[in-house]
Amino acid sequence: MIIKLISFNEVTTDLQTQLTELYKQLNSELTQLDLASALSDYNTTDVVICLDDKSLVGIAMMAKYKVVSGHKGMIEDVVVSSDYRGKGIGRKLMEKLLEQAEKEKLDDVLLFSGHHRTAAISLYKSLGFKLKESGMYIKKY
Repeated sequence: MIIKLISFNEVTTDLQTQLTELYKQLNSELTQLDLASALSDYNTTDVVICLDDKSLVGIAMMAKYKVVSGHKGMIEDVVVSSDYRGKGIGRKLMEKLLEQAEKEKLDDVLLFSGHHRTAAISLYKSLGFKLKESGMYIKKY
């Protein structure tokens, strides 16, 4: 298996099709942007994938932004195929993103996780993430 950071130039129709199917395991109601769009603007998103031969079996993304309080990363859309869970792929994807965060000297890396995702929460805690006491609000458009 290969874990690697990908660029805009590496996005193919086949990879996008596999991603669409993989994301149904995360949230079947999720409306997806295409991967090329996520990677094309201003180099603000890091995408790490796991391939087993040519099959996409895991992905994780980190959006980067700067505000007055610092240079931050927001980890989003971490998903490993149900057939590959429990093999350390999620950890390797996260470690690759955290290496990027360190390389780019981010001040904070944030993520949100549903309370029911106990395996994911255990992974995040083992990587040094702590629950932040704050409220999150959302407005859908």
